[in-house]
Amino acid sequence: MTPIRRRVLELLLATDAPAKAYDLLDQLGDEGAAKPPTIYRALDFLLEMGLAHKIESLNAYVACGHRDHRHSAVFLICDSCHAAQELHADATISALEAESAEVDFALRSTVLEVRGICAQCRKAQAA
Repeated sequence: MTPIRRRVLELLLATDAPAKAYDLLDQLGDEGAAKPPTIYRALDFLLEMGLAHKIESLNAYVACGHRDHRHSAVFLICDSCHAAQELHADATISALEAESAEVDFALRSTVLEVRGICAQCRKAQAA
């Protein structure tokens, strides 16, 4: 784990919301003379090691909240505040694995994105 990779992971762990690569780059400032390829290499490493996930629909990254799962994640993404909550969703992942196996497809990793409104935003809208 290089100092830049460690720092990127620290930045991901410190934020409640998904972070875009260029926002992370800005937060790094002059640390290690970080440039766009540097941040993307660090993020790729964290993804490969299972320490982070990419939320494709937001083009953003989050630290993995469940280090002991099978590199599968389900994210509940709030359309209002853009917060992302990671779920284990073991039954969902197991069902997806079973259905994939039925068509002879071997899953390597899974990231499911579920869009909606979080409880906090629903409460704020109701007030």
